[in-house]
Amino acid sequence: MGKTLMNIRSIKDRLRNSEKKVAEYVLSHPDKVIRSSITDVAEEAATSEPSVIRFCRSMGLRGFMDLKLKLARDLPSSKYIHENVSEDDSLPEIFNKLFNSSRESISNTMRSLDLKLMEQACDALAKARRIEFYGVGGSGVVARDAYHKFFRLGIACSVYDDPHMQVMSAALLGEQDVVVAISHSGSTRDILESIAIAKNKGATIIGIVGEHKSPMAKLCDITLSVNIQEAALRFAPMASRLVQLVVIDVLFVSVAMKGFDKFKERLDDVKHSLVDKRY
Repeated sequence: MGKTLMNIRSIKDRLRNSEKKVAEYVLSHPDKVIRSSITDVAEEAATSEPSVIRFCRSMGLRGFMDLKLKLARDLPSSKYIHENVSEDDSLPEIFNKLFNSSRESISNTMRSLDLKLMEQACDALAKARRIEFYGVGGSGVVARDAYHKFFRLGIACSVYDDPHMQVMSAALLGEQDVVVAISHSGSTRDILESIAIAKNKGATIIGIVGEHKSPMAKLCDITLSVNIQEAALRFAPMASRLVQLVVIDVLFVSVAMKGFDKFKERLDDVKHSLVDKRY
């Protein structure tokens, strides 16, 4: 038993009943907790999200994410990088495992993603006066990729991966504007704060999240759930990032096709502007 689980076991009997339910669930399913949202843990433990937070505080932790990190630390060292890879694997073995894992993640998303919600998202983006892309960390990279595509259509858009810039931009949005917020965990405080402000201003919120029960999903008008179990909590996102990028590509192409005649000319203008930049 890892150090974190030993600490939980040592204080369990001193906890209030609601927190004790969380402790018992974590002790029974530590691997599952690492890949779950706070909402999932609360539901599985038959308690509430505030009870999960109070349990974490009782453990002397900063919050739920801190708990997940501590549990991940107790995993075998090779699992820090990828759950399917062992320290003895050769490069060809790692190559095959990661490519197969990525292919499986994309296939699973194809089967599970709600295409009606995708259609709603495309309609909202096609009609938007302005589109703002929000993301932090690894999701910020995806947000920048989305901006890089959509601005070529001549749609007014921006990307913000700085929390202060996000809240300022959100405060200036209106009912004709759309925010695309990207977060695998769906529980990043800065993103939640930003989209809450934008929603209060009347903007439409499209969320690309990893868990449809996450706190962020509850704030979104349209939630695109790419429910991928990220293989490594302590390392850079892998499968989730790939799937998010594919979803962005689908949204971009679909929006471009909705206004093909108008956007084709703009895309051609952008392409021609780059001619002299290459040999």
